[in-house]
Amino acid sequence: MDNVDEFMVRRPPTALRPLLGMTLLVVEDSRFACEAVRMLCMRSGARVRRADSLTSAMKHLSIYRPTAIIVDVGLPDGSGLTLIRQLAQATPRIDVILGTSGDPDTGGDVIAAGGDGFLPKPIASLSDFQQAILSHLPANRQPQGPRILSAEQVAPDRIAYREDLEYAAKVLKQDQGGDTLDYVAGFLVGIADSAGDTDLACMANRLIHDRRQGDPSDGPLNSLMDMVTARLKTASGF
Repeated sequence: MDNVDEFMVRRPPTALRPLLGMTLLVVEDSRFACEAVRMLCMRSGARVRRADSLTSAMKHLSIYRPTAIIVDVGLPDGSGLTLIRQLAQATPRIDVILGTSGDPDTGGDVIAAGGDGFLPKPIASLSDFQQAILSHLPANRQPQGPRILSAEQVAPDRIAYREDLEYAAKVLKQDQGGDTLDYVAGFLVGIADSAGDTDLACMANRLIHDRRQGDPSDGPLNSLMDMVTARLKTASGF
């Protein structure tokens, strides 16, 4: 730990920086979503670390124990619910275990797995983010005095969205098997919702729906790939 990190960890939380002294691990494959959490942590006073898969998360957790962890339900090497279940049963337990997803229906699964709460994507509200963590900490870990609830919403750089699109295109180019399609479709729904890309989110949701209905048509997949390719040809992503 360097001098700056040590100084930040030892500082008590304040009304303006209620998460001072905390370290948060975000297990998230989307750079766009992770950038949003990084911005929220920066404004709240928390230190943040990122893992982009279950494998990476386990490496982080073998070295240190964060104060709080946010786990994406859909990860490239498995379900985030598996990690949440493991962490909820571990001793000592991480203070705050939260799940996140672009599918709000998975909130119940997160709680059933032992998570403390659920953050639906996009994670953009500063006050909601802070409250989701603080509400599960004991009183002696809370900032002293009144705390102003901020109406601030964070907006990550569009470059991160483009990187996510490039990642999705690369995965689809390498493999279009069933598990991969399910993963990429869910990934695209999450990043598109976060970025306000309604058309892409709708097409990804259509692919998910058709696959659940057993529809073998390649139409939605081809349309989805065309939309991703088209967005990668523009400077902003869409």
